[in-house]
Amino acid sequence: MTNEIESFGLDTDLFLSNCVTCIGGREENQDSCTIKQTSRGFLALVCDGMGGMSGGAQASSMAVMEIINYIDNLSAADDVQDDNQTLLKRAISHANSVIYNESLAQNRGGGMGTTVTALLIDENKATVAYVGDSRVYQLRKGRKKFRTFDHSMVFELVKKKVLSEEQARLSDQSNIILKAVGIKPEISADTFDLSYDKGDSFILCSDGIWGRLPEKELIKSLSKKLHPKVITETLAMNIHQRAKAEGGRHDNLTAAMITTKTNSKNRTKMEELVKKLLMITASLLLLSIACNFVPRNSRMNGIKVAVYQKEKAEPIDTTMTLKTAFDKYKNSTDSAEYVIKFAVK
Repeated sequence: MTNEIESFGLDTDLFLSNCVTCIGGREENQDSCTIKQTSRGFLALVCDGMGGMSGGAQASSMAVMEIINYIDNLSAADDVQDDNQTLLKRAISHANSVIYNESLAQNRGGGMGTTVTALLIDENKATVAYVGDSRVYQLRKGRKKFRTFDHSMVFELVKKKVLSEEQARLSDQSNIILKAVGIKPEISADTFDLSYDKGDSFILCSDGIWGRLPEKELIKSLSKKLHPKVITETLAMNIHQRAKAEGGRHDNLTAAMITTKTNSKNRTKMEELVKKLLMITASLLLLSIACNFVPRNSRMNGIKVAVYQKEKAEPIDTTMTLKTAFDKYKNSTDSAEYVIKFAVK
C-alpha cells in the first residue's frame, strides 16, 4: 500500500473488517474513520468533515472520538436500558453538542460540521445510524440489500422524481447537504436495525468514494470474494489513480468494510416464513410444470388409490390406479358412494 492511502483492519470471530482513507487531490484530509470492538458490539465509523481552516478535519475527528467515548463510558444502567438504535442516536447527539459548542468557542458560528455514518453490529443484528451524505451499504451476493438515503438537496429531488440517482451523483450541487453534525444545537440521526446472512458486507463510505463511480460499478467492485482489506485498498487506489489521471482535484476517499462470518441470530420470523413460503411455491410450480408435460392418462395410470365405500372404515380395493377406478365408477349409478371416498396413498 502506498503512503497516499492509510489502511487498518480488525478481524474477530464474527467479522472481517478494514478501513482505508486517502487525502485524494485535496490539501487536507477532512475524513475520519475507525473500527473498534466495544462492549456493545463491533463499531465502525466514517465521518466527512466540512468547514474552512481545518474546521472539517477537527469536526470529523471529534465526532469519531466523542461517539467512541460515549459508548465506552456507558453506565451499567444505560447499557441495559438503551437498545442500539437509541444508543447511536444519543452518541451522535452528544458528539453534535460537543462540536457545536467548540465551534462557538472558536468563534466559528456553527461553521464546523461533519457527516456521520455508524454501524454497530453484534451476533444478533446490525444497527445503522447516519447524518448527511456519507453512506452505508449492505451487500448480499453481489446485490444491494440496503442503502441509506442521502440527506442532500439533490436526493430530495430524487425522492420527488425530478432527478435520477445517477443525475444526482453527477450534479454540481451534489455536495449541498441538508443535515450535518455540529452545525446546529440539536440533531437527530436516522437509524435502522438490519438482520444479516453469512457473507454479507456492510460498507460505510464518504461521497469521495460513492461519488466517483456509478453505483453498479461500485457494488461490483465491493462484491468480490476477497478480504475487506484487499477490496477497500484496491477500490481506493483505483479511484485515486483514475482521478489523478483526470486532473487530481478529487475529494478525500474513505471507506470501512465489515464482512460477516455467520447469520445474525435475530432474523425475523417473517423473514423465515417468507423464505419457506417461497420454497413451497417454487416446489409446487416445478411440480405443476412437470405434470403438464405428462399425458393425462399416464398421470392417472401412475397414481395408486384406495377405494372406500361409504360408512366403511376399511378400503374395498387398494390395487386400482386412479384411471381404473375412474373408468369403473364414472357411469355407475352409485358412483358417489365410491368416488368421493378415494384416498390417495
